[in-house]
Amino acid sequence: METRRRATGATTVPPAPHSRRCRPSARKNPLHLHLVTDAMARNILGTLFRTWMVPAVVVSFYDAEELKPQISWIPNKHYSGLYGLMKLVLPGILPSSLTQVIVLDTDVTFASDIAELWALFAHFSDKQVIGLVENQSDWYLGNLWKNHRPWPALGRGFNTGVILLRLDRLRQAGWEQMWKPIARRVLLTLPATSLADQDIFNAVIKEHPGLVQPLPCVWNVQLSDHTLAERCYSETADFKVIHWNSPKKLRVKNKHAEFFRNLYLTFLGYDGKLLRRELFGCPSQLPPGAEQLQGALAHLDEEDPCFEFRQQQLTVHRVHITFLPHEPPPPRPHDVTLVAQLSMDRLQMLEVLCRHWPGPMSLALYLTDAEAQQFLHFVEASPVLSARQDVAYHVVYREGPLYPVNQLRNVALAQALTPYVFLSDIDFLPAYSLYDYLRASIEQLEPGSRQKAALVVPAFETLHYRFSFPSSKAELLALLDAGLLYTFRHHEWPRGHVPTDYARWREARVPYRVQWAADYEPYVVVPRDCPRYDPRFVGFGWNKVAHIVELDAQEYELLVLPEAFTIHLPHAPSLDLSRFRASPAYRDCLQALKEEFHQDLSRHYGAAALKYLTALQQPQSPA
Repeated sequence: METRRRATGATTVPPAPHSRRCRPSARKNPLHLHLVTDAMARNILGTLFRTWMVPAVVVSFYDAEELKPQISWIPNKHYSGLYGLMKLVLPGILPSSLTQVIVLDTDVTFASDIAELWALFAHFSDKQVIGLVENQSDWYLGNLWKNHRPWPALGRGFNTGVILLRLDRLRQAGWEQMWKPIARRVLLTLPATSLADQDIFNAVIKEHPGLVQPLPCVWNVQLSDHTLAERCYSETADFKVIHWNSPKKLRVKNKHAEFFRNLYLTFLGYDGKLLRRELFGCPSQLPPGAEQLQGALAHLDEEDPCFEFRQQQLTVHRVHITFLPHEPPPPRPHDVTLVAQLSMDRLQMLEVLCRHWPGPMSLALYLTDAEAQQFLHFVEASPVLSARQDVAYHVVYREGPLYPVNQLRNVALAQALTPYVFLSDIDFLPAYSLYDYLRASIEQLEPGSRQKAALVVPAFETLHYRFSFPSSKAELLALLDAGLLYTFRHHEWPRGHVPTDYARWREARVPYRVQWAADYEPYVVVPRDCPRYDPRFVGFGWNKVAHIVELDAQEYELLVLPEAFTIHLPHAPSLDLSRFRASPAYRDCLQALKEEFHQDLSRHYGAAALKYLTALQQPQSPA
């Protein structure tokens, strides 16, 4: 995730006194993370911590916007902008009950237990308030290039990517009254800070050297462009923290960078479910919702033929929204986001989809932890995908035997930022002109105003892996008449799209209304605040149908757009589709889910839901 622009370093408060008695595990100590973020990063990180449900981790957020006025007066040339100065105000914003904290940049990788770093507080003298590792470059010696004028520092100075802070002593010493006058004085002769808060911390330490407790170099191995860190790690194999403090981050040029990069990437490839293991022997509060979830799972009957379905419905998937850098589209009243979901075997659709749809997209990807890293490399290697900053990718981590299709759709739908959404599937390619046409149609029809409306985009399919994509409705009709295109699912399940009335669409020049019918599952454009998909439908079957039922129950008018179309490309059947076709038990479980869905509709909508009960009398739907 891109964090440099959105969040300052995380402040951690590890071990409670009892934690030293914990039996060995991957992590032995409870953590309290204090994160200074903007609104976007708070949404990303809040979702991550809520869904990952890591035991013995508490997270507190602080609004960076509220802090900016305290440091905006400082001229700063560092690439992190104002966020690089926010560590200066931590003693004033963190709870007064906190006496000591570890402050971290977001570009560090731990190779050891953070509790070992916390233990170094015991080495502080009564006067020392800050623990730092020496800067591992010649920056503060001023000899890197001609006319280089760094801020004042003791010798090589100190790096502030990892800091031990005695907050109680800093407050007693009047920290704000200490650093501000020194910063103003230096700024009389230097135009700005180059290394943000680090310059100011070093200027303070220059005048008050008794404040600092030097830390062993292994706690901040710095991989900057001019690093001398090899002097540290060549003498020990027990390095503790790797700091990617170059603007190039993992791409920094360093003869040992590949070794450290592989260490980091190996960690990213681990199964993140390991982080959910309880800290054995450590009494700690469960994450929010965990106790109720454990109770619900315990009540499931493993002998139930539909146990897999029940279990999958209760699964809390780990979610990382906005997995890659994303620039939201500028606010426009009639804009529309394409919403879809996919797994690793559909990645090849992304490039061609980007060529067909020039507008914003919100895509949920169902991946393992290792696949998430493969996806990252896939995007970076693609000129088409890496050039698109208006595509938001949200990773939902794989867990359980069934594909959580509607949960994925809901993740992507919740993160759409435009007033309207086009609810599509990844195997469909929209007409080249569809994005502009939909915006014009939205402006004309105002589907989110007086009468709620769902604009239907007629769906077609080709059985050919290679074919000439039509550039207009006239070309599409010619392909249809030549037998190179068909209405979607014409051979397998025509009920799903027959109500679109393709015969009428051929001649239509203006939008026309159609009625809901059992098993109807069109692809639609709706306001962003439309009903969410029913997450009980996992695997294959009835997932889109249930959503259209919900739209109809909420009195959405179905309007077919006369110039819109989208075309399904052929692909191998999914595992869940194969199971649906081969297993009567699978189909029986789907029928049970449908019956429960109708019961819930009746409870929610009363007599108005009676017409949907007729759907139970229809043949099994492969929708």
